[in-house]
Amino acid sequence: MSTYAYDEDRHVLMVFWKTGTAHAASTVTELSSKIPGEHARRLAQALTRFCVQAWRTYTHPASAAEDQGENSEGWRRERHREAFAKATDAATKPNLPTDGGLLQSYNPVEEAAHQVGRALHAASDPGLTARVVAEVQEELAAVERAELGDLTGRSRQAVALTRAGASPAQVHAADTILSRNPLGSPALFTDVDPVAASIAAAHWLQAAADVTAEVSGLQPTQIVVEADNIEALAHITPTAVLEHLELGLTPYTAITGMIRDALIVAEGRIPDIDDLCERIDEAEQLADEHQDPRLREALRREIRTTPLDPMCPAQDLLEDLLDGIRGCWLLYQEDTEDDDAFVDAVRAEANASQDRLT
Repeated sequence: MSTYAYDEDRHVLMVFWKTGTAHAASTVTELSSKIPGEHARRLAQALTRFCVQAWRTYTHPASAAEDQGENSEGWRRERHREAFAKATDAATKPNLPTDGGLLQSYNPVEEAAHQVGRALHAASDPGLTARVVAEVQEELAAVERAELGDLTGRSRQAVALTRAGASPAQVHAADTILSRNPLGSPALFTDVDPVAASIAAAHWLQAAADVTAEVSGLQPTQIVVEADNIEALAHITPTAVLEHLELGLTPYTAITGMIRDALIVAEGRIPDIDDLCERIDEAEQLADEHQDPRLREALRREIRTTPLDPMCPAQDLLEDLLDGIRGCWLLYQEDTEDDDAFVDAVRAEANASQDRLT
């Protein structure tokens, strides 16, 4: 999300954000010579904290919470999102210390806006206040556009985030990219939300596995593992996705479920304790059967709470799914030695099964 910085040499406030390739940067405003550098740094810090909280409403939408009842996680997320309407007032008329105390909001978005307001109050510059309030409004508008699937302008930073959900518009955009090139394209990482891209990629992976299964005689869930014998591939995650799809899950459900678990792990929690305990027990039983302490340690090291990188799960998942499609191509090529036939067959299969996409 947007990060703010104080340029000491030029005495200006800067903002920069990720775009999928290089960072974009802009000068927010020049600062009056009366504003000390320390005040400028505090303002930059407050604005960055505000953006963290604002974009969290995008990555953790209320609709993705399992519980939607009163005082539940979904209920709290909805209140956080509703605080967008209060952000401008909080930034212009913040709660200030009185009688040795300070009234703070339990709502992180609203409180972050008050912190911006307190930093502006300390700077005591009406011109700076007007420019920063406009900046706050611009950032909130970027979040709102991203929610609708519009990743233009500052909303483009959503391509570097992981959201526990995806807009249909973004899934369709990713599907169109893969239709042009079923083996993947850099545009999947720079032009669309990575979770939406992963949903579309899961659909095309299923199509690729199905057509490869027809020529190889293997089951679709065996394809990527077998292809790993031809070329080293990230086969664990694509195979897990194919197994989910074989059970009848839609690409949307399968992908968002894996993403949700990874986001839980990123917060230091365990998404499914029962499943983890079961896998530990299975590893212990297998080690006991072979009576090999080295096997026990090796099996323990393989146990993970998520197969994805918790720091950037959506991007990691997308890379693995495209690796899986490549694995299908490798195996198909080995059996037919016809590159064009693979692309044509996968495109036909994916287009014929569009109803399974979401």
